[in-house]
Amino acid sequence: MAKRGVLDTFNLAGKTALVTGGYRGIGNAIGWALAEAGAALIIAARSLDKAEQAVAEFKEAGHSAVALKVDVADYQSVQQAIAQIEGNIDVLVNNAGICYHEAAVDIAPERFTEVINVNLNGVWFCSQAVGKRMIAQGGGTIINIGSMSGDIVNRPQMQPAYNASKAAVHHLTRSLAAEWAPHHIRVNAIAPGYINTDMSPVDEPRFKRYWIEDAPQQRAGHPTELGPLAVLLASDASSFMTGEIITADGGYTLY
Repeated sequence: MAKRGVLDTFNLAGKTALVTGGYRGIGNAIGWALAEAGAALIIAARSLDKAEQAVAEFKEAGHSAVALKVDVADYQSVQQAIAQIEGNIDVLVNNAGICYHEAAVDIAPERFTEVINVNLNGVWFCSQAVGKRMIAQGGGTIINIGSMSGDIVNRPQMQPAYNASKAAVHHLTRSLAAEWAPHHIRVNAIAPGYINTDMSPVDEPRFKRYWIEDAPQQRAGHPTELGPLAVLLASDASSFMTGEIITADGGYTLY
């Protein structure tokens, strides 16, 4: 392998990155990081309007970006959306996800199914569709957004559907990494802890006691802190890494 400068290995110039749910929160922060590293973006969301609003901001900052309408939980929607993309898809970030705080005895069947459909089936549908493209083009990288909830049971809130979905995402990550390594496709995951987004009301007293005060760093993470991890996993800087789940939780799962 030819010697390259360390910083050069993080360069994503000439690459195209597809980010699901990339119009807000963690997905949006990852999109900005990938764009700053040189990638052209495809921001995918169920709401085309929201995706286009995010794209306008990326373009205003001088980045290349387009919007794509897709419902990751719908197999046909994913197939049709991926078919619209011309050229290579070099990076896929499976970020779209939902969570309900409900006890196991209370959650309705349709709510449990909805979480599994978005958080797990959505990752599978997108990975399968894009994976076929990556095999044909000779390689690529896939980054799944898992969660520390795939390894622990959160408190005080109960969220069995979410926890189960993220545990499955972690093992799906490993399974795809093993199967697709011969095709030069690397598959890894980021498992965030409590990140200050709309999905995690970290400042509410009923949650802060457990979410923040119990963590070694005693703070929530910011979405921008996950962006550099995504660049690492998307780039040649992690060329010998596949099937890994990188936990970024301020030390929460140490206890």
